[in-house]
Amino acid sequence: MIADNAAPLLQVRGLRMHFPVTEGIVMRRHVGDVKAVDGVDVTIARGETLGLVGESGCGKTTMGRCILRLETPTAGEIFYDGVDIAHLGRKQLVALRRRIQVIFQDPYSSLNPRQKVGSIIGEPMKVHGVEPDSTRRLARVRELLSLCGLDPSFADRYPHEMSGGQRQRVGIARALALNPEFIVCDEAVSALDVSIQAQIINLLEDLRDKLNLTYLFIAHDLSVVRHLCQRVAVMYLGRVVELADCDELFDNPLHPYTRALLAAVPVPDPMVEATRAFQPVQGEVPSPINPPPGCVFHPRCPIAVAECKVTRPELRELRPLHWVACSEVQ
Repeated sequence: MIADNAAPLLQVRGLRMHFPVTEGIVMRRHVGDVKAVDGVDVTIARGETLGLVGESGCGKTTMGRCILRLETPTAGEIFYDGVDIAHLGRKQLVALRRRIQVIFQDPYSSLNPRQKVGSIIGEPMKVHGVEPDSTRRLARVRELLSLCGLDPSFADRYPHEMSGGQRQRVGIARALALNPEFIVCDEAVSALDVSIQAQIINLLEDLRDKLNLTYLFIAHDLSVVRHLCQRVAVMYLGRVVELADCDELFDNPLHPYTRALLAAVPVPDPMVEATRAFQPVQGEVPSPINPPPGCVFHPRCPIAVAECKVTRPELRELRPLHWVACSEVQ
């Protein structure tokens, strides 16, 4: 499941992240698990951007946190540049932190309000010993601010003196401070105004081409994903149900859930929108504590048959580089 002739930078195999559910105060009894990620296989080639989309609560952010090793996965393998990082110890993770970084969703809570921007961006370089000299470190901070479209004088500002878009640029500059190869963008533009979103997306695209970065771009806005990503993985209730090249997935969606997501995207032309027949997905998303057997989408699927209730479909390549987890789609 990788792009043609591309060396894989990241390979995720059978990834599971289950959070225990307990009851009681003194004698805490295990009563179940929240299956946030429940068997995901995905590969990201060096230099590409993989979009990860799906409804809120489907496991996108949890998967990103597992790849970043902010969470230790329950099961599965995460190979980064050929090394399984799924169960590395704390000391072994220090070197990894320099190669993998993250841009958080909320630019208002992800920056320390007590630190100036220069300190926020410079701190990773100091902690990891990338630039121990304070004078050169400040010069590098100003260079990163300029690279991210901000005036170097912003190094003397506090986060509360900046707009949301400016704060997110600071978050991007901080992510670049250690010269990483791979960045997880966790809903990096969803908290911003639409006009600012376009600027940040263009910035991420320019940085990817200039610095040869690889992105995992987690989002729920499909129009943003189409602009930035080369491939898209669609998640539902902790599992990937469709994976394909971006244009192929948008022009020829095969899984019923992907079709429903794309049908829900509003059309800018009011005349077209008024005549469009929209049929929303019936029912509610099942609980990840007790997901349905078989295909997790079958309770809401318009083409489900009896077999869907008992057999879990695996991802299969129906067309070149187009993978679908649905037994009824041909």
